[in-house]
Amino acid sequence: MGIAEWREQLRRGDVSARELTDRHLARITAVDPTVHAFLEVTAERARADADRIDAARAAGETLPPLAGIPLAIKDNLCTKGIRTTCSSRMLETFVPPYESTVTDRLWRAGAVLLGKTNLDEFAMGSSTETSAFGASRNPWNPDRVPGGSSGGSAAAVAAGECIGALGSDTGGSIRQPASFCGVVGLKPTYGRVSRWGLVAFASSLDQVGPFSSTVADAAELLQVIAGEDPRDATCLRAPVPDYAADLETPIAGLRVGLIRECFDQEGLDPAVKASVLAAAAQLEALGCELVDVSCPRFNDGIATYYVIAPSEASANLARYDGVKYGFRAAPGEPGSDGLAAMTARSRAEGFGEEVQRRILIGTYALSAGYVDAYYRKAQQVRTLIRRDFDRSFETVDVLLTPTSPTTAFPSGAHAGDPLAMYLADLLTIPANLAGLPAISVPCGFDAQGLPIGLQLITGVLEEPKLLRVAHQYEQAARVMDARPKAALVA
Repeated sequence: MGIAEWREQLRRGDVSARELTDRHLARITAVDPTVHAFLEVTAERARADADRIDAARAAGETLPPLAGIPLAIKDNLCTKGIRTTCSSRMLETFVPPYESTVTDRLWRAGAVLLGKTNLDEFAMGSSTETSAFGASRNPWNPDRVPGGSSGGSAAAVAAGECIGALGSDTGGSIRQPASFCGVVGLKPTYGRVSRWGLVAFASSLDQVGPFSSTVADAAELLQVIAGEDPRDATCLRAPVPDYAADLETPIAGLRVGLIRECFDQEGLDPAVKASVLAAAAQLEALGCELVDVSCPRFNDGIATYYVIAPSEASANLARYDGVKYGFRAAPGEPGSDGLAAMTARSRAEGFGEEVQRRILIGTYALSAGYVDAYYRKAQQVRTLIRRDFDRSFETVDVLLTPTSPTTAFPSGAHAGDPLAMYLADLLTIPANLAGLPAISVPCGFDAQGLPIGLQLITGVLEEPKLLRVAHQYEQAARVMDARPKAALVA
């Protein structure tokens, strides 16, 4: 059931918040040894949160919208008094003294914290295999990856360990794992949701968003976390609309653009292409007009991203020096342990291989003599990508692509080939570069029974339209009603 259905059951007293919480904690105990979606389960706090909700209900108090709803949080969002590790040795013992804006809004809305979920180290990866604390697995097939970097949150929702979860999306880190795990994943407009308390990876690209089992639930979670935050200078001041208000409004007459460059490229799995085109046909049956559009710079997004994102990461991660907080390496040889040597050892031992690789790429791109050739040029191409989107939205309302070129790949398949791993985000990165809202919705399964995701993209702050189209497709296609039997999600 979705959030609205659980809320009604809680209101009627058919189930208590404590019972609902215990049910999900039991599910975590049963399946998480296999899935490894969670880094830390906050069972004691969850039960205390649930008991407070039950006491407030018994006292006749008016309850907030998410009262008693069990959620999970990606472990790069700061939670006061609860470890926030970013799946890195560098922050293994870090306990924040403050709460991120988005999690604070969830707790004020009555949500119950079940725990913190696994991710690629510092959100750098596409498989949740770079975590310093072990890889997560895909609930549909534990031999496959759940995607990344928010793979723990996606897997937790898919495996029924929580009703919803938060993740972060820098180049597709919500949508790609949502596609691999057969759940809904939403990346809002850049600045629609506060980043205060999110451990920074690439500040001009990072955005927090929800995972859920339905589009309606994603709308409910976005409703709570969206809005102005004076502590985040990049957060927009635009008013927050009622995201659920128009979900049922028919979408007949909307023009849906199929981006030509996404369907003509090498590496697109035929099963993925067929499922996404079938989803487009379903939208046409709902009254939408399908339009062929071109975004000539779309496939330049991945090269552009892997200059800009590592450059910003190298600046953001410079703060981890072994002095102020975080991991500090053991002392070296007597007489050779100056500040520079200690910092170098701490960073070499505290950061994993992928994080170090991206820091080196970014530092090189920003170095004297190369910043114009690489970083500035990448920013210029980023502008061209944004202009391609702007031109497309002059003639269409929504853009449609596959979320990922393939379904979930086997664990370890790209362990020795980082470039192949980077290509998993080929279709999601451009929306981040342009700051646009985008959503992944399940649209089918391949021959192995693995989920396939459909990506929809709209213009800046057009989340209401995005959610309406996604919801109408979801309700018409009923993809998950015909899902094949899975290892854990049955």
